[in-house]
Amino acid sequence: MNADPKTHRGSFFGNAIADWTGVVVTVIATKYFYEIGSAESRQPGRRSPNRLFEIVREHSLTIFLLLTGMVWVWIYAHMDSEEKWGQVVGNLVSQWTQLLGLILLTKRLIEDKSKESS
Repeated sequence: MNADPKTHRGSFFGNAIADWTGVVVTVIATKYFYEIGSAESRQPGRRSPNRLFEIVREHSLTIFLLLTGMVWVWIYAHMDSEEKWGQVVGNLVSQWTQLLGLILLTKRLIEDKSKESS
């Protein structure tokens, strides 16, 4: 079978799924969500008078990654981590953690003379 995890092809598909899911989430999430202080996320429209709505909007990318990341962690916790799909979901948890870390680091770290930091 093409997707048999015991073959090279099946192993590749499992890893590719995790990697490409991270790429797709990065592209789509940064297009539709906003993170205040992050040059990579889209710029928001006008401000809302509702403070709670404004906080959620200013941190929608982080909130999205935290909520969906918790779902991946829950799924991973209920799988056999030694099976191939358990490893794929483990890679997805790693991808989400990396994305969240990247966003938080780009918000907090400033590089002198860097166009992204200005």
